[in-house]
This record gives sequence, structure tokens and C-alpha cells, in this order.
Amino acid sequence: MNIAEFYDLLSLDIKHFIDLLGSDIIYVCDLIGTFVFAISGTLAAARKKLDLFGALFAASITAFGGGTIRDTLLGATPVFWTIDMAYIAVITLAVILTFIFKNSVMKLKKTLFLFDTIGIGVFTIIGLEKTLALGFHPIVAVMMGVSTAVFGGVLRDTFVNDVPVIFRKEIYATACILGSGLFLILYAFDCDRSVNIVLTILVIIAVRFSAIYFRVQLPTISSGQRRRKRIHKKALKRTKE
Repeated sequence: MNIAEFYDLLSLDIKHFIDLLGSDIIYVCDLIGTFVFAISGTLAAARKKLDLFGALFAASITAFGGGTIRDTLLGATPVFWTIDMAYIAVITLAVILTFIFKNSVMKLKKTLFLFDTIGIGVFTIIGLEKTLALGFHPIVAVMMGVSTAVFGGVLRDTFVNDVPVIFRKEIYATACILGSGLFLILYAFDCDRSVNIVLTILVIIAVRFSAIYFRVQLPTISSGQRRRKRIHKKALKRTKE
């Protein structure tokens, strides 16, 4: 074997190692995101004074909801968490720890917010890659990526009788859409998968943190009631004058 052949072999081994590492990182981040989502579901159940079963159910639909809807719509069965018991173990652990250390968990809001944001980034990528691998259109891939990331929260808020957060104030789904757009662009240009994943997650984190820091919100659909009240107050003021 000459030097050129040895170099080519070494390059292939390094690339294979990076690909394996990237897959492992995605899996680990997926479990971390599942853990944090389960905590948010448990805290939502605690605010509504639900029992342990209610908390476990809320945690499960928060962590599994988006991915389950994605796999069901794509016909990708069995659903991911039914063939990997690590997800169920992580959710059970999250519920137990949150119940035992609720006050301590509440103090870690900033840390949980960071991991939650990383989680939605990873969930978005998982949804994108799975949909593209099944041969669906990129637009469908974006929809499934966003659904994977946000529908668990929608189901959680609906279950505890709240208006889902993504429909009222936070730049949540929008960050996933922008990240998905970047992922598809880099994917079309055959960008290295690991680089694409990192950049996509960073964009989602940057968009969400910037929106919170600068208090950016999407415009709401107003019924005009507030405007009518202002006009009525002005009319009353003029009448008194």
C-alpha cells in the first residue's frame, strides 16, 4: 500500500467516525430533549394539580406527541418510541425527579429553556431527515420537522386546558421553520451532514433566544374590540368636555 492509498483509507475512516459521532450526538440530544419536554409536561400537570398518572400522561404526550403524529402521518410504523425503551425510561425518570425535586427544578428555568431549545432543534432535524429518507417532498419534510418539534407542546397545553404557547406569544414554530429552510438549502448543496445539523440547531437557538431577548412576537388577529373601546372612551371624554 502506497502513501496515497493509505491517506485515502485514513480519510474514509475519519469521515465514517464523524458520521457515527454525529448519529450518536443526535441520539443523545434526542434523549435530552425528550427528558426536558417530559419535565415541562410534568410541571404543566403540577400547575393543574393532577396526580402522578396525569403527570406521566402529560409528560408522555409532550415528549412523544410530535414524533408520534409524524410517524403516523408518514406511515412509518412501528412508531419510534415503541421499539426503543430508552425513551420510556427517560420520561419515567423525568416525572419522578420532577415530583421529588420540584422546587429545585423550578429554579433551573434558564437551563431548561436552553435544553428545550436544543431539543426542538434536534426534533426538527429528526423529522426532516426521516421524511426526506422516505421520499417525501421537501415542503412536507418541513411540515413534519416542525410538527415533530412543536406538536407535543400543543397536545400538552390542550390536555391541561391552556391555549398552546405557540399560538399566543413565543417565536417557537417560526424558529423551526427558519432552521428547516437552512437545513434544506445546505442539504441541496450536499453540505456535510454533521455541519448541517450543527448550523441548523444554532440557527434555531439564535432565533428563539433573540426573539425572547428583544421581545419579538408575531402579530395577533384582533377582533377590533380594543379599538372600539378606545373610540368609545374618546367619545365619552369629548361629551364631558
